[in-house]
Amino acid sequence: TLSGIATSDNSNLLIRAGDVCLKERRRLVLMVRETPLHKGHLELMAKCADLGATILPPVPAFYHQPKTVLDIIHQSIGKALDQFDIEHNLFERWKGV
Repeated sequence: TLSGIATSDNSNLLIRAGDVCLKERRRLVLMVRETPLHKGHLELMAKCADLGATILPPVPAFYHQPKTVLDIIHQSIGKALDQFDIEHNLFERWKGV
């Protein structure tokens, strides 16, 4: 999907939707989960970012001290919702030291 969006391949509806978001300057958040990454993946992510997409890998954060796997999942989902200014209470915000 990342490759298709980066190259405007439009071979399926998901890629087409991403392409239209970029074309119309709408918010597009790509939660790229491929690991390990090689240079080609990084270049495709950079190209999508240059076109206006936000790259948001679902990388666990531990500063909120998750107790369960679901807490880690909620943090990733919450970060994605934040990109669209959607209010949620999926995780406790960092308040500093």
